[in-house]
Amino acid sequence: MRKYGRDSEIFNILYVTDSNGLLIDIVRMRRLIMVPPTTIISEMLNYQFVCLSAYDDREVAVEQIQRYDVNALPVVDSEGVLVGIVTVDDIMDVAEEEATEDFHKGAAVTPLEMNYTAAAPAVLFKKRIGWLVILIFVNLLSAAVISSYQEYLQAYVALVLFMPLLIASGGNTGAQSATLMVRALSTGDLKLDGWWQALGKEIFVGLMLGAAMGGLTWLLGIYRSGIDVAMVVGLSMLSIVVVANLLGVLLPFTLSKFKLDPAVASSPLITSVMDAIGLSIYFSIAVAILT
Repeated sequence: MRKYGRDSEIFNILYVTDSNGLLIDIVRMRRLIMVPPTTIISEMLNYQFVCLSAYDDREVAVEQIQRYDVNALPVVDSEGVLVGIVTVDDIMDVAEEEATEDFHKGAAVTPLEMNYTAAAPAVLFKKRIGWLVILIFVNLLSAAVISSYQEYLQAYVALVLFMPLLIASGGNTGAQSATLMVRALSTGDLKLDGWWQALGKEIFVGLMLGAAMGGLTWLLGIYRSGIDVAMVVGLSMLSIVVVANLLGVLLPFTLSKFKLDPAVASSPLITSVMDAIGLSIYFSIAVAILT
């Protein structure tokens, strides 16, 4: 240790291998110092340790170091041979890159492979235009819904006043729920098989949010347009918030199930989808109550 310690990246952890280089255990320097000097290494081993595979995704390394709160983890090949270590300073760089990538995807931007300051305008255009074009076609669904109820809107002009309020509330609620699910999945707080627990919790949360927001919208409807329209907008808000909350829960799990990054279940996508769904709910309730 005196001979090679100065060149060692990690000094407080010793990695024990057999004659073939297979990692068999980890010994901390504190333990080595505290045992009697006559103790041999084999008497100190319990053969319980955590390691990374050289083929693991870098996100696994971030998750494991955060989970076990260690400064470094050994890396082994497919046969268990020790090939190196990953330290916490390496992981901090990776974690920052992964967080940046998720932020970009959450804003419907294809992740940059460079710093923003180094990216040329043409590169930024290329990274952003794809999703924006896709969202145009998603938003055409909202235009189609409005077009199908055009004559009805002309008869009940008051309904138009509440359209921005309702569709914005649905998009915001869905974006909140999706953000919570994406983060919980990325940190390992939620597993794919725990989707039903999240769904049950968010049904209850969605009902509470919908009742609160629906009650407030009902009061606004009475003030602006009378009891009938107030009933329409109040029930619509309740329904839209509940549906948006459930969509925000299920979409990240669905994407993860199909091996897609749940970060794409982002605010722009959720908002665009909920615009069409929210308008359909709104006009369906309006037709049922006002005709």
